[in-house]
Amino acid sequence: MSTTIKTVGVIGAGTMGNGIAQVFATSGFDVRLHDASAPAIDRALKTIEKSLGKFVEKGKLAAADKDAAVARLHPAATMDALGDCDYIVEAVIENLDVKRAIFTALDTITRPDVILTSNTSSISITTLGAFTKRPQLVLGMHFMNPVPLMTLVETIRGQATSADAMATATELCKTLGKIPVEAADYPGFIANRILMPMINEAVFAVMEGVGTPEAIDQVMKLGMNHPMGPLTLADFIGLDVCLAILEVLHTGFGDPKYRACPLLRRMVAAGHLGRKSGKGFYTY
Repeated sequence: MSTTIKTVGVIGAGTMGNGIAQVFATSGFDVRLHDASAPAIDRALKTIEKSLGKFVEKGKLAAADKDAAVARLHPAATMDALGDCDYIVEAVIENLDVKRAIFTALDTITRPDVILTSNTSSISITTLGAFTKRPQLVLGMHFMNPVPLMTLVETIRGQATSADAMATATELCKTLGKIPVEAADYPGFIANRILMPMINEAVFAVMEGVGTPEAIDQVMKLGMNHPMGPLTLADFIGLDVCLAILEVLHTGFGDPKYRACPLLRRMVAAGHLGRKSGKGFYTY
């Protein structure tokens, strides 16, 4: 079925959305990129062009292929412009109300046979599917950041997702040069169910004075062979995003082991969100 997919709609032009748009465009798909904010689309297109330029400089992409990929990217001012897309990836903020509005709209805008996917890192795919009349065609495609470099895609099967839809997504991941790994639809899926408690525990260790952020990151890098320490990674992800995912885990399982560290809450309240705000556990 992925052979019939020619045009892909990507909703959300933030870090994840522009990375997803880039990999689809480089893999030969026409991409319509939509965001509620027009300036965000312009920024995303510039970011993608710059990113592709770096691949050319490093000899990983021919200049002609870069130009062809850029030509395949089209800004979509409204969601209605995604009406004739063959496949959709939603990559907006981790907010259920925002996603509800998008999936409800997509259900009426797109053809009834089009697969609707979400790049959510923790929100229930079953819940998103229930906002549509095609829950069998709704699934999760959780890309990793930075999307152009990371090969993993978590594919999430909702309660009603069909085997055919999962097979199409799996095939599509391979076309993008990604490695799909299937996860069941439980809070946090696989990646964040394991990662976020580790990050949270690292924050507790800072709060309790067990070690400085530098010491904790160094122990995990040198002792556990992690390429990046958990607090550096938390700053990279965004402390607000980490907190939001922990809230989903805590609510979804009702287990106190997922409760967010008070220091994490305090830092988010202060606007110390990591790299994007210039200050988190480290200063940027």
